[in-house]
Amino acid sequence: MNTVMKIPKIPKTPAPADTRMKAFLLQPAKSLAAQISARLRQAIIDGELALGSQIPEESLAQSFGVSRTPVREALNQLQLQGLVHVRPQVGSFVFHPSIEDVTALCQFRCVIEPKAAELAYHHDKIGAVRSFEDAIAAMESAVRLRDNVAYGRADTSLHESMFTHCGNAYLQESYKLAGGKIAALRTNLSAPIDVRSPDSFAEHRKFLKLFIKGDFAAYEALTVVHVKGSGDTYVRALQAMAARNST
Repeated sequence: MNTVMKIPKIPKTPAPADTRMKAFLLQPAKSLAAQISARLRQAIIDGELALGSQIPEESLAQSFGVSRTPVREALNQLQLQGLVHVRPQVGSFVFHPSIEDVTALCQFRCVIEPKAAELAYHHDKIGAVRSFEDAIAAMESAVRLRDNVAYGRADTSLHESMFTHCGNAYLQESYKLAGGKIAALRTNLSAPIDVRSPDSFAEHRKFLKLFIKGDFAAYEALTVVHVKGSGDTYVRALQAMAARNST
């Protein structure tokens, strides 16, 4: 009887893995668009570009000495932050908040700012107090010079310092989403009044005292009063702007 020899199956050798790295494009440490975006953001916050005004892309490109491409990319970045509205076939405009938008921003601040302050107290009290004191000193100087832009910047620095020192990346990122609009409203609408009024400055000094004591129930109550006062100022300013534009 003839026997059939069985040939053992030879396992297939797996194909070698493709170890070639995909091409990733490296950009400079800070791209042109990022630099332009940062400069325009500050211009909006400081009031160099008025709320609701059109942003001339061609003039900006010439001013920066670049093509329109990085300018458009910068405007798209600012649109994500809510600072710019890009209207296809029309142009780009600085945001102009509605009263409903102001109300929503104020509600957001009343919820998030006291919690950031409390976390900053436990995470980095010394650093937070130092930032607080630096901001108040800058505000005092601005009051003396009647410089509403400097006052607005110092005011923004004070409130942002709680997030800088809170140690919670999620709170920090949440605040960044609205931080530009909050700062722009502050400098454009309330700082011209606050820099001439002792009430706002006194409230900020009280924030520092409550923070040092760790009295966050009182801190939260003061935040509600402070932010509501700011919101009322914003609404009055927006109504005055609307009245002037209608005449």
